[in-house]
Amino acid sequence: MADLPFDLQIAIISNGISKIDRYGKIYFYLSDMENSIGQLQYPIGRFKLPPQVSSDEILQAISTIASFPKKMEDVFNALSPITLEQPYRPGGWTARQVIHHCADSHMNALIRFKLGLTEQKPTIKPYDQAQWANLSDNNLDPAISISILKGVHQRWVAVMEAMNESDWKRSFFHPEYQTEQRLEQAAMLYAWHCEHHLGHVRSVL
Repeated sequence: MADLPFDLQIAIISNGISKIDRYGKIYFYLSDMENSIGQLQYPIGRFKLPPQVSSDEILQAISTIASFPKKMEDVFNALSPITLEQPYRPGGWTARQVIHHCADSHMNALIRFKLGLTEQKPTIKPYDQAQWANLSDNNLDPAISISILKGVHQRWVAVMEAMNESDWKRSFFHPEYQTEQRLEQAAMLYAWHCEHHLGHVRSVL
């Protein structure tokens, strides 16, 4: 192991691998490390855009979105000052940044739904979430973003609960991905997004 690059030695020790051949197990280690980081990055798996969405799946998505602010508040209240500043993975956001990001993202989500319901296939405005996460407001108490989430989700859920079958088939165009997304698909995406980031914050507890 002493013959391996120093960074690789540190990574091996950090991941609890005590024995490694000079050649034979390096690739095994790298694959294992990638899998571990992947699990941290996607704690509930990657999102897969469904081609068709059932009415039961829509109801479940609404329920997930409705319950998210309280779940995030409960996790936030369990964080210590140390874990609040801890990244959920190497090179990832801190728990503080994740909570603020959810408020940023879901404010945009509500606006996207309203645009989709009131305009014909509108083109939405993308934003650089990585840059937003580094703006100075991310140093504020995450309780502020929890309050934002409560208000945004209450209004968002009210909008979704009043939507009929044809409303869910309405869509918007995402210029970054060059795709048209139906509102029923967007609901599934944001329900996943809720659980995805809850997994990140819970992982630092």
